[in-house]
Amino acid sequence: MDYEKLAQLLFPNITKTPEDLEIQYPPRNLPEGARVTRFAPSPTGYLHIGGLFGALTDVLTAKASGGVSYLRIEDTDKKREIDDGVSAIINGFADFGVRFDEGVTGFGTESGAYGPYTQSHRVEIYHIVAKSLVQKGLAYPCFCTAEELTALREQQEADGALIRGYFGKYAKCRDLTLEQIEENLRAGKPYVLRFRSSGSEDRRICFDDVIRGKIEMPENIIDEVLLKSDGIPTYHFAHVCDDHFMRTTHVIRGEEWLSSVPKHLALFRACGYKPPKYVHTAQVMKIDETDGAKRKLSKRKDPEAAVSYFVEKGFPKESLIEYLLTLLNSNFEDWRRANPTADAMDFPFNLKKMSSSGCLFDLQKLTDVSKNVISHMDAETVYARVKTWAQTYDPDFAALLCADAAYSTAILNIDRDVPKPRKDIAKWEDVPDYLSYFFDSRFVPSYELPQHVTAASAKAIAEAYLPVYDPSKDKDGWFARVKSICPALGYCPEVREYKKNPQDYPGHVGDVSTVIRLAVTGRTNTPDLCAIMQLLGKERVRSRLCAFAAHF
Repeated sequence: MDYEKLAQLLFPNITKTPEDLEIQYPPRNLPEGARVTRFAPSPTGYLHIGGLFGALTDVLTAKASGGVSYLRIEDTDKKREIDDGVSAIINGFADFGVRFDEGVTGFGTESGAYGPYTQSHRVEIYHIVAKSLVQKGLAYPCFCTAEELTALREQQEADGALIRGYFGKYAKCRDLTLEQIEENLRAGKPYVLRFRSSGSEDRRICFDDVIRGKIEMPENIIDEVLLKSDGIPTYHFAHVCDDHFMRTTHVIRGEEWLSSVPKHLALFRACGYKPPKYVHTAQVMKIDETDGAKRKLSKRKDPEAAVSYFVEKGFPKESLIEYLLTLLNSNFEDWRRANPTADAMDFPFNLKKMSSSGCLFDLQKLTDVSKNVISHMDAETVYARVKTWAQTYDPDFAALLCADAAYSTAILNIDRDVPKPRKDIAKWEDVPDYLSYFFDSRFVPSYELPQHVTAASAKAIAEAYLPVYDPSKDKDGWFARVKSICPALGYCPEVREYKKNPQDYPGHVGDVSTVIRLAVTGRTNTPDLCAIMQLLGKERVRSRLCAFAAHF
């Protein structure tokens, strides 16, 4: 076979060589040990939480080593691509502050010296490499029709073949002569370009996975498709070309790609490229509510599978990143305790500390993490974030907040600038209800009394408190006034004394303040009641106390 002639027949317009590409995309000038990572999604839907998990791993791995992370868009499967899918991916990362050093930055925009970073714009590169493989006798055209491939699979099934695919005696076009190929080309028969595998069913390969250690697998024997009939590369071939010429050192991807490693290593070897190190991460799992079993997060079943879910609910970007880091590295929480105010992206991430088993995504744990994150934000930050969220998802509440920014900020500052701030808010979606009693239009009275407080007692407490209420008093003065009405009502002004002789009283000062809290806010659990009443103002407080007393 005259492979040079065959290469010219198949790629008459390709004049560049792989050596030209080596000059165009030289090794990166980076420190020793620096890692180059890539996140390479397809624009086929929304950004999945597993995607954010993987991208965060890429970015942190590069950052911790002084390397480079880049975003590559793998858009060779046009049938599955959705309109503006790239923007959905870019916006998803932007919403949570995940930033790559290079790559695609928006629809039709990119940054970096190793582009294009969109595969559909790199077709010439794939053809250059493909032509060189044909010249070496390592790739050949396959003219098999869909019907012939179906017949091949049926024959393999009848033969009881343990491996299914295009290989060995089943590779009908593998040994076509140059004359037969020329005849097919003249007849205009469509073809794909296949890899001529040198693998054997009797041999195995061994490679080191950064997380999973040494792995042994059967050698690849399949003559994989490199270029489809339209000249567009398959994922497997594009991956090899791109990761070499973009100088990727570590390919971090989901464990579902493990089975592809033998074919990828065979392609790297055939092209003469040093393969990157592979890192196969565990899938993001959840506990199924129906049977309590672990399962993969599902786009169809689980709204939290989409990163947009967390935007709509109003989880701060810091909260989600913080929580994902607890899943990525087991020592993150210890680091956070030692560095309470540090940026989470400064965490010294280590791939080897990742678990090889599925990590469990727990919305309740995320909620707890988020409450802690928000509790450490100042009131101005919380106000700005809530306002931005509400302007999109609750415009009426946004209008209330913006009507008096100073009032709204003061509300959010209650019990915040203290050694142990409250942790009531997990996401911005919680805030409209959490703050509703501060706005007359949203205040909903409640008359559900604590079990041991009678209606007569509640009425008496509200009426007794009205004459002594003084908004000018500080917290100690405020509480002293609450205590002052206890004896006449029969309630014990001291909790300790009450606990010694509970049978002597209907309740204690805490019960009295709870009734006042209920009257003023419609709730039995709120931040500091003195501060709340000061912000609500004298007239509003008196009005609510009177209405409460009149109810009983």
